Amino acid sequence: MSTTGLAVFDKTLQTTHIWLDEVMETVGPDRHMPWHVLGAVLRTLRDRLPIEVAAHLGAQLPLLVRGTYYDQFRPGHTPERVRTENEFLTYVASDLGGARPINVREATRSVFAVLDHYVTPEQLEKVKRALPEPIRKLWSGPT
Repeated sequence: MSTTGLAVFDKTLQTTHIWLDEVMETVGPDRHMPWHVLGAVLRTLRDRLPIEVAAHLGAQLPLLVRGTYYDQFRPGHTPERVRTENEFLTYVASDLGGARPINVREATRSVFAVLDHYVTPEQLEKVKRALPEPIRKLWSGPT
């Protein structure tokens, strides 16, 4: 049975809930927090990628998640260069704003784990190659 009456909406809702469930394992059961974390990490990542790589990554995201990914996107704007893990995590934390305190590193890694599960390996390789080594290590570094 359809929830929305449109299969494309039902599919994106279902997929988005699966993604949020995986992030919730790290950030807790409040469904609002995983949504905020997912958006903050994806936008921080998007702004550190070459435009073509960012667009190809965006194309692999569920429709609903794609909306938060492209929220406030300014393709002509070049954000400040981020070279270290700490700088990347500072941007994620800043995007989270007044959300309850969480371990931003672990939350970021949980979003990267979701990307590992659902984005093609070829695309992930392009994303990782476009990032400085310290940020790449967030994907698989020690906890």
